[in-house]
Amino acid sequence: MSAYDEFDTVVHEPDSAFIESTNVAAFMRTYGIDDSDALIDRCGSGIEGVAESGVEWFWDELPSYLGVEFYEPYDRVRDNTDGPQFSSWYPGGQINIAHNVLDRHAAVESPNRNRVACIWEGEGGDVREITFHELARQSNKVANALAERGIETGDTVGLYMPMVPEVISILYGCFKIGAIAVPIFSGFGTEATATRIRDSECSVLFTADGFYRRGSPVPLKQTADDAIANTDSVEHSIVYDRLGSISDPDKSIKWKRYDESWEDAIESCADTYDTKSLPSDQAAMLLYSSGTTGKPKGIIHTHAGVLMQCAKEIHFGFDQKPSDRFFWVSDIGWMMGPWMLIGNHTFAGTIFMYEGAPDYPQPDRFWEMIDRHSLTTFGISPTAIRALRKHGDEWVEGHDLSSIRLLGSTGEPWDPESWLWFYENVGQGQAPIMNISGGTEICGCFLMPLPTQPQKPCTLGGPGLGMDIDIVDVDGNSVREANERGYLVARDSCPSLTKSLWSGDERYLNTYWSTWDNLWDHGDWAQKDKDGFWFLHGRSDDALNIAGRKVGPAEIEAVLIDHEAVNQAAAVGVSDETTGTAVVAYVVLEDGVDQSAELRSELRSLVGEEHGKPFRPREIRFVSQFPKTQSGKIIRRAIAAVYEGDDLGDLSSIENPDALAELEPSE
Repeated sequence: MSAYDEFDTVVHEPDSAFIESTNVAAFMRTYGIDDSDALIDRCGSGIEGVAESGVEWFWDELPSYLGVEFYEPYDRVRDNTDGPQFSSWYPGGQINIAHNVLDRHAAVESPNRNRVACIWEGEGGDVREITFHELARQSNKVANALAERGIETGDTVGLYMPMVPEVISILYGCFKIGAIAVPIFSGFGTEATATRIRDSECSVLFTADGFYRRGSPVPLKQTADDAIANTDSVEHSIVYDRLGSISDPDKSIKWKRYDESWEDAIESCADTYDTKSLPSDQAAMLLYSSGTTGKPKGIIHTHAGVLMQCAKEIHFGFDQKPSDRFFWVSDIGWMMGPWMLIGNHTFAGTIFMYEGAPDYPQPDRFWEMIDRHSLTTFGISPTAIRALRKHGDEWVEGHDLSSIRLLGSTGEPWDPESWLWFYENVGQGQAPIMNISGGTEICGCFLMPLPTQPQKPCTLGGPGLGMDIDIVDVDGNSVREANERGYLVARDSCPSLTKSLWSGDERYLNTYWSTWDNLWDHGDWAQKDKDGFWFLHGRSDDALNIAGRKVGPAEIEAVLIDHEAVNQAAAVGVSDETTGTAVVAYVVLEDGVDQSAELRSELRSLVGEEHGKPFRPREIRFVSQFPKTQSGKIIRRAIAAVYEGDDLGDLSSIENPDALAELEPSE
């Protein structure tokens, strides 16, 4: 029996009134589609007897349906001359993300002009609200400042910024002028930051003196300076004064020849700018993958593509309403940051941004902010929920979370207990969990539940709208309807699917398109169960192949996490003389639980009972943390490399490199 079997039951069933009120239901009524399964098919693989591609039909209908505005209409929805690997979407069209997410809402005649675009809260409790009108003026200043520094269409601009409202104006200012924004996670150290600056060759870098974390200032500019010293492209560094280091002479920071203050560089510029009309396929962002399998990949996103994907997912998947206040725990350097901004602001939605730690000054910081700001949508990683869950239910119970309509998660597989805790304690047993999975490669989701669908714990629903997604075996044959576990693939492209990598086509084609002909290999284990619910079982490149049988590490980890003493777990495959591969499991214990030989033996036995003796871990090692990316993904290749004594490869994506030292076996 699998660790998931006891949870193989529907726990969330939306009522008819909610279903009828959703944006999904409205779309189905408009097009005469009877149910969600028919909708997914119509927008993806297509329906028998309908001539055109379901994918093309959907993405052609969507701009008009969602009110997305092109300066010049596109000639056709897609040019697929060079195959799905290099599809050109909306060719002939002229568009700009900034017009759609900002300019039209800030216009004098717009009813959204004085609507709040962003509610920001600092870790110390200070709150700011920024309207679309104010955000447009600030973004125009950024665009003018970039123009003054010689930035033109297609030039790259780095964003190594904390989560402050100014980061939105920087992103939109880049879009306005046609520059390619390069968001960099604010928690990165010198080498990770330098890697991205060096690869993108940005001549302008936005940064700040620092930010606050757990009540203490975290310097940012020094790391930026050290990174710039290891590159040769940066000519201008524009520094935002978050800590007061610039305005207060007693907190002075070291200025370099390339440095300018935000006040001097931005605030002195004009607050009007004519947003550029750009080709649909003009690059808008260069997002770097988390690099769980090697050197980070520079992924190119276009104005039309990323706008359409983000808008679609917020409108349908997260059922965006005018009164919503949307909070996703993220950083601008992770795709969920731009995704949240672009998707919500397409509809003049209000987003909530928080600067600091999730448990500062107490473990109820998120619940307190949801209560106080009446937030309606809350997205977070499973890892963060596991960490907050261990503090106890009492921290949640003291707050009114009735404003929550939908919950969200992404980044890694759930364990059922944590999923249920999130659903029952934060969602009050009412809000569906929109557990989504896609990637930086599409700035969106391959799999996404619809809010109208029932849910089992940990499910990802099914294919996202406009996505032709399948599960195949090693030979590329579909095993989806056989309910077999296989590889998650895309049989067609979508507008936001990266057309290549910044480093060129060779790595792009080898990474995503070389396993099977004309199938995008996403690298995940997936399965559709007998009731039609889709699940992920971890990365296929992390698969444990033992005694001729493969399982994903998430399945081993789920058994371990099910034990009351275990908070987190990571399973890796290592060399074994007898079986070829053996399992080694690393475990983070709950607070107050002591390590012991008896506990190790108990945990090993549990896995053996669930999955069979070949999968019983050869070793259980107790640690306090795992090496992770900024999005919360465990970097299992690094764990396995440390165990085997192999070369660790590129480590620039690791958020907490100190975790590696703890993995070393004690003498």
